[in-house]
Amino acid sequence: MRLLTWNIQCGKGCDGVTDLARIAAVARDFADADVYCFQEVSDNFAKLDSGVDQSAQLAALLPGYQGVFRPAIEAIDGEGRPHRFGNMTLSRLPVLQITNHLLPWPGAGATRSMRRHALDVTVRAAFGAVRVVNTHLEYHSVMQREAQIMRLLDLQEEASSSPRAARGHAEPYDSQTIAASSVLCGDFNLDVSDPQHALIHQAKRRGLNYRDAWSVCYPERTHALTCGLYDHAQWADGPDCRDFIFVSEDITSRVRRVEVNGATDASDHQPILIELAD
Repeated sequence: MRLLTWNIQCGKGCDGVTDLARIAAVARDFADADVYCFQEVSDNFAKLDSGVDQSAQLAALLPGYQGVFRPAIEAIDGEGRPHRFGNMTLSRLPVLQITNHLLPWPGAGATRSMRRHALDVTVRAAFGAVRVVNTHLEYHSVMQREAQIMRLLDLQEEASSSPRAARGHAEPYDSQTIAASSVLCGDFNLDVSDPQHALIHQAKRRGLNYRDAWSVCYPERTHALTCGLYDHAQWADGPDCRDFIFVSEDITSRVRRVEVNGATDASDHQPILIELAD
């Protein structure tokens, strides 16, 4: 199972050009992935997408995948038009269940912030059902980001402590698939040295805890940089690592490869690939 995660900045490259076809081409060339997880996908926010539905464009650019877009933000203007912003997951593996978790958004005073979410898509991999959790945490507020991390850990504890398979689809109670195995990925807006990274990587909850896939695969290697390599105006302090893939403890032994594409400037972030053995 190959999965790619990437904050695509609504398709805006470091050259200032918004080009989703370029995003799709880079993603395909870097990884013939079974699952693509994109953050910062926009629909009808004129400053970001020129008023178009980027989720529909990405689905068209990546045929053969089931596209799942869910917004963290869905606002309706005075003319009844929706404006949406969030994450998108595209899978060529069978999709079993879709859940959109709105993450905590506690008041942070005058601190700039917005609603965040985790798009939870359960797919059937060769080794069984796995929850692919695609997220993008708060940038400005440390307090909000920590609350969001705790909710992600709660969700994994709940799922891995009480897994279940669907028994049918004639009625809602029987239709739910709750997979214990999980891949958590996205833009976490924290550095690997941040104590909040340890909250995830060193968690000791009930059930199956998350572990940083890079550290599992390369315990002696420093994390590759994932943001600010080419966009020096937006990231004046220099590049860092703020995008991660975490895997639940039961599938750490399946991690074969984690790779960051450091060559592309199609976004201000770099795409990350993980390969899990069948």
